Amino acid sequence: MAAKPPKVVAAKPPKVTAPRLSPVSLEDVTDDPAPDFQRGERYDGVRYSRAVADGLELSGTDFAECEFQGVSFNDTQLRGATFRDCILSELYAPVFRAARSTWRDVQLNNPRLGSAELYETGWQSVRIDGGKLDFLNLRGSKLTDVVISDCIINELDLGSASGTRVALKNCTIGTLDLTGSRLKDFDLRGTDFRTISGLGSLAGVVIDDYQLSLLAPLLAGHLGVLVL
Repeated sequence: MAAKPPKVVAAKPPKVTAPRLSPVSLEDVTDDPAPDFQRGERYDGVRYSRAVADGLELSGTDFAECEFQGVSFNDTQLRGATFRDCILSELYAPVFRAARSTWRDVQLNNPRLGSAELYETGWQSVRIDGGKLDFLNLRGSKLTDVVISDCIINELDLGSASGTRVALKNCTIGTLDLTGSRLKDFDLRGTDFRTISGLGSLAGVVIDDYQLSLLAPLLAGHLGVLVL
């Protein structure tokens, strides 16, 4: 009796866990038409509209349940600052200095940032919707439950960063650096990018068929594969 051919069982596609965002809801917010920001202070439940904080020293400042509308933070030192339960709309800064800051339950709408120095920051439940960033430096940062959508980023540096449940949706990225990053459920589907460096750190990244076709020559070169 002839042996029966082995039964082929189709493998189930792996499940991608989407970011889990907490809604930002601001209640009883008080308007401050002429804020006097001070380093290391705590600001709670305040709305700032078209305020200018350029060049101020605000390291370690804590913003909680605040709303920013068209605020300029150009060359403001926000190192180690904290933004919690905040909405920032049309944030403006050709140079944005916020290294080692903390962002939790934050929504950014249409930011306009040139060089965004956000290395070694902590992001949890953060959404960026729209806007343009020339250089987004997140090197060494920890990102958990982050969505960036409909955004133009000329250069995104995620070197040595960790990212869990991160999605970039309908974005345009020039250069994406993943060198040394540690990623899980990092969803790039639907995002256009020109080039990626750090191909050895692609584990945990989710891409679509079209993106795979763009990456194929880079992957072949990285692995030393000759395509003749």
